[in-house]
Amino acid sequence: MDRSLALLGMAKKAGLLAVGGEAAAIAARHGKAVLIITASDASAASVRRAKAGAEASGITHLNVPFTMFELGTTAGHGSPGTIAFLDKGLADGFIKKLADKPLKNPTVG
Repeated sequence: MDRSLALLGMAKKAGLLAVGGEAAAIAARHGKAVLIITASDASAASVRRAKAGAEASGITHLNVPFTMFELGTTAGHGSPGTIAFLDKGLADGFIKKLADKPLKNPTVG
């Protein structure tokens, strides 16, 4: 398993993810989210909403090189296009592991 996905799985087991667009938006509005990620195959509308929510909350948004299926399998929730990390340490670790991975068309917003 990819190391960044392994950290996503750890965050899931610890209950430190908000999975899905609505859950991520609520976590961001309430100041609980520290990072919002969107899947590589998330809709343009989902990416726009996630990016806007992150900007409004002063947190980072990343469009990651994983599909909704990959994120959903790891997070244990269907096929979410958007996930928010609720823990800074896990989010920072995810970003670090992701930076070690060659990216195809990375988008940071």
